[in-house]
Amino acid sequence: MLFNRRPKAVLWDMDGTLIDSEPHWMRSERELAAKHDAEWTEEDGKSLVGLSLDASSKIFKDKLGLKISSDEVIQALTNSVSEGLRQEIIWRPGAKELLKQLKRNGVKTALVTMSLRSMALQVVEAIDFKAFDVVVAGDDVVHGKPHAEPYLKAATLLGVDPKDCVAFEDSISGILSAEAAGTKAVGIPNVMMIPAREDRILWETLEGKTLKDLRNLFK
Repeated sequence: MLFNRRPKAVLWDMDGTLIDSEPHWMRSERELAAKHDAEWTEEDGKSLVGLSLDASSKIFKDKLGLKISSDEVIQALTNSVSEGLRQEIIWRPGAKELLKQLKRNGVKTALVTMSLRSMALQVVEAIDFKAFDVVVAGDDVVHGKPHAEPYLKAATLLGVDPKDCVAFEDSISGILSAEAAGTKAVGIPNVMMIPAREDRILWETLEGKTLKDLRNLFK
């Protein structure tokens, strides 16, 4: 009988979970709206947290009545956020430390983000150790979060069963994706609340969390 077995893999969301990039996204959205003489509020920005770029760009464009394409919205926002990340990457509390411990112990890892691959790789390359075995980005999937596809793809690429994986997420869209894929999904709310549910795992922070805490999820 398996007891307190360790996860076969740990799957990480990026924006808001691994790094604190949501302020970059919200600033970029406000600036792009202002260029088109439109207003984009903080609440508007929060409504897009965790969604695929395709879905969020359409919501952004339609809400503001912009005459540019969704692809142009995605490119403008991505370029702006990437520039912000070149200035500074802020790691979420405990994330980098736990990631390093997982790699020291030979646990497989994947970055599962709805940002473009170019931005995901920008963040991965800023880490001073080989942090991820696999990267699944928004332009690698047909269906973005909250669909299960991103997490299912990451598990497949790692050669593991999703039920043997832990997934970390900061948004409701993200945790729904991880739950739908069958992972042991852990919500760490950041700028948005994740509704509590009897079968949902919520942690306040990753600070101080270790591989032992992940083993305990499989009791």
